[in-house]
Amino acid sequence: MNLPNTITLGRIFLVPLLVVVLLTRPDGWHPFGISSALIGAGIFAVASLTDWLDGYLARRRQQVTGIGQWMDPLADKLLVTAALISLVSLGLAPAWMVAVILGREFSITLLRSLAHARGLALPASRIGKVKMVAQVVAILGLIVGSGHARIISELGSAALWVAMIAALVSGVDYYRRFNRPAAPVDVAPPGARVGADPAATQRRISA
Repeated sequence: MNLPNTITLGRIFLVPLLVVVLLTRPDGWHPFGISSALIGAGIFAVASLTDWLDGYLARRRQQVTGIGQWMDPLADKLLVTAALISLVSLGLAPAWMVAVILGREFSITLLRSLAHARGLALPASRIGKVKMVAQVVAILGLIVGSGHARIISELGSAALWVAMIAALVSGVDYYRRFNRPAAPVDVAPPGARVGADPAATQRRISA
């Protein structure tokens, strides 16, 4: 396994650690004087950084592989899903907003699978990238704000609204592109030579 895929696999292993830190922390647990909220935020920040790092290394070292292209989005969805569900369990994020965001994630995953089966490509749009950035800011803000400054928590809540709206807009855009009719293909009449003059072909047909 190459380095980029190893980093992606490491991100998957960070998911259960994040859940343990966020949900099973005992009251007053401050190892090395650092609150568990900051430790959880640090784990999520490192995991989010590896999302950029593995792609960068794969392209730079020309180590893009099929398994890497499959694991990378899976790792992203596992990380975001675990973080958002943990925030709901802690009462830091509204369950209905998280349900909308995660519902969009899984429906677009299914849509991309169908598009791949049809030989279609559905690359990420700009609004989809905005959603991802907003999700990271929201999760970090809500985790850190839970035990520290209230303004950080409010920033996280605002970013969560941006993420939800961007999720809905980008979801509609994906469905629109998926259902876009294919461009019509010109079929040459029987006996016509490829690259022949259309007017001459029409004359021969009319003759």
